[in-house]
Amino acid sequence: MLPWDVEDLVFDETRFSGVARLFPLPDLVMFPHVMQPLHIFEPRYREMLNDALDSDGLIAMSVLAPGWEAQYEGRPAILPQVCLGKIATHQRLDDGRYNLMLLGMRRARVVAELPATRAFRQAEVEVLDDLYPTAGEANRGEVQRELSRRFQQALPLKKGAKGHGPVHKLLSCELPLGVLTDLVSFALPLPMPLKLKLLAECDVDRRAALLLHSLGEQPAAAAPAGQRAAKPTGFPPRFSCN
Repeated sequence: MLPWDVEDLVFDETRFSGVARLFPLPDLVMFPHVMQPLHIFEPRYREMLNDALDSDGLIAMSVLAPGWEAQYEGRPAILPQVCLGKIATHQRLDDGRYNLMLLGMRRARVVAELPATRAFRQAEVEVLDDLYPTAGEANRGEVQRELSRRFQQALPLKKGAKGHGPVHKLLSCELPLGVLTDLVSFALPLPMPLKLKLLAECDVDRRAALLLHSLGEQPAAAAPAGQRAAKPTGFPPRFSCN
């Protein structure tokens, strides 16, 4: 894969046009601050990737709304919450397919999808900022420590992985609470509705409260009917296919 320059992975909101390429998938909720492997093989998404590589390198990961199966080859409805990501590195295979690493940059909300002028979909999006309410300042440090502790207990490590590996070292650093909530939201096999709610929530204290409440309940695998849980595939994540 082509290497990346850290300076190229900074999101400059002043240079963002407000129009994002959409990459809708049925079962992947992307979050800021995390890296997701992706495998691109459909012609329309190859075109999307080539367009991104020739421009700002940005792709908005979106989620298909329920009932997408019958319209997948067209333009099935998507949910409004998206994660704007930037291509960190990519590899073009001999047959035209791509493997890439996408770094989540910012939360965003779809304002309006644009008319179909390309094989891939595009939308006007509003970039959203994390909010740190003054009311939560006094307890935020304790909340962060408790969330980090519960995350380490719940993290599904791959078979043979050490209990105090890179993830635990990362958690020992002074991560901002907003970053920690996104790491937890992405890494754990939480129900899809909860992941979507966490992606849509800009209030960092509310995100942390949602996660603490979830981690204090039954495992995601035993979630109630109708609350689809992500498969506990371990960390780091595997490649996702379009």
